[in-house]
Amino acid sequence: MDSLYSVLHRGPEASASGAPVLVLLHGYGSNEEDLLGLAPYLDPRLVCISARAPHVLPFGGYAWFEIEWSEEGIRFDYEQAWVAVQRIADFVAELRRQHQPEQIALAGFSQGAIMALTLALRQPSEFVGVAALSGACSEEMLPAEPDGVRGLPIFMAHGRQDEVIPITQARAARDLLLALPVDLSYLEYDMGHAIDAECLADWRQWLSGRLASA
Repeated sequence: MDSLYSVLHRGPEASASGAPVLVLLHGYGSNEEDLLGLAPYLDPRLVCISARAPHVLPFGGYAWFEIEWSEEGIRFDYEQAWVAVQRIADFVAELRRQHQPEQIALAGFSQGAIMALTLALRQPSEFVGVAALSGACSEEMLPAEPDGVRGLPIFMAHGRQDEVIPITQARAARDLLLALPVDLSYLEYDMGHAIDAECLADWRQWLSGRLASA
């Protein structure tokens, strides 16, 4: 299977070899350029690599898996989602061979947040942290062996006015994660389905802390 297409931004303080890598996963209907625009505002030591989802949508853009909207929130095509998670895992393994980073972090927005969180919960030892921005979590995503995710740093941010993934769904995801032995930082903001300046600043601070402490 072909590797995921990606684009890269090297921070001004990223070392020539072994620099920490941040893998970025965009949302439904977007593309690899979207989140990469945030890279200049993140820790300057990072090499940010943003991947393109494999499914081409008829109205433009890309998706990790098909979704269905309902009054209760977003429903997932879990069969497609698990295939996508494995493709991202293979992509990360390839990045590790190519770049040989000392640390790898994950971050995703919306559907990309679901992907990032799922992969980190399956392979917690591979990542120094995962950020789920305007995303969600369901019981199907939880690890079979909860003790294996002990101490995994998770940053979860959500807008109270989110019109795509309701805040109630985010709070339900928070409660699921709180039942696990992870290191969860959950924050809400007065924003919609977005990443505003306050959220970006908090995410940057959290991420820089993970790099410093790892």
